[in-house]
Amino acid sequence: MSKKEETEQLLALNRAMLLIRVVEESLVKLFSDSEVPGFIHLSLGQEAVAAGVMSALDGRDTMATTHRGHGHVLARGLDLDLFFREIMGKAGGICGGRGGSMHVADMRLGILGANGIVGAGIPIALGSALAHSVRGSGGIAVVFFGDGAMAEGVLHETLNIAALWKMPLLLVCENNGWSEFSPTALQFAAQLKNLAGAFGIPHTKVDGSDVEAVANAAAALVGEIRNGAGARVLECSTHRVRGHYEGDPQKYRQAAELTAGAEADPVKHARKALLERGVKAHALDAAIVDIEAQVKAAIDRAREDVLPEFEAAFADVYTQDVRASHGAKA
Repeated sequence: MSKKEETEQLLALNRAMLLIRVVEESLVKLFSDSEVPGFIHLSLGQEAVAAGVMSALDGRDTMATTHRGHGHVLARGLDLDLFFREIMGKAGGICGGRGGSMHVADMRLGILGANGIVGAGIPIALGSALAHSVRGSGGIAVVFFGDGAMAEGVLHETLNIAALWKMPLLLVCENNGWSEFSPTALQFAAQLKNLAGAFGIPHTKVDGSDVEAVANAAAALVGEIRNGAGARVLECSTHRVRGHYEGDPQKYRQAAELTAGAEADPVKHARKALLERGVKAHALDAAIVDIEAQVKAAIDRAREDVLPEFEAAFADVYTQDVRASHGAKA
């Protein structure tokens, strides 16, 4: 890749991170103003992982995310109007306003859904990987999970099946050092590299605050998986700037740890790198202004949308009974 191409790639990655950053910062205010129902879990500080990994995928691929999944679905290309209307519980949301923050899904983009249960997206992605394999789609499945999920048995079971059947699966661990309110070291005794190695699955670890490092590692691993090499694990060391949930007082965290997270800001690092490569500051500032305008407009449109009808809560619970439609007996 030439220097020009590298700069263009970083500009695209930077824009993806800026979109996530502006959206998440907007949600802070929307939540505090009671315009967002329920809990939200923000990914501020972790934007490089979402932007970097999603840049390696194409339209054939699928992905499953976590309760902290806004950045992943935005980087995948989820429409801002559909996103904000869903988060704000409006009828025009991607899931009709019934899913909210922790259950965003869009099958048209291969987004299998966020999930409020720790580690629950892992076997869903494994099932999607199996579908890719059986159908010969050429696609791969990606699943994001936090370090809090490393102690979940479903991860170990998924690694086993993925290794035995050489599934086209990329497992991405966003290791921010915290399992909700507990340091990871106090709730999981092993290392992810050793866990993956026990099943013969290659493991790669990168600085999750360096969006180029994440993008390059993801591209390399996706290439290996598409070529039939089987599952891969990508561990990204990152920082959770906000609390476990929005409104979390974070009394369990030391001030030094919070400061370290701010210093590792992936958006600031990308901007610095772009300036060093000759990109003008006014061009970078213009991108921020443009994104802020897009986000504000989407929020304004979401505010004008209506709330879902109560009866809509029963929709999409059952699929059509195919047997009945063909006259077969139950």
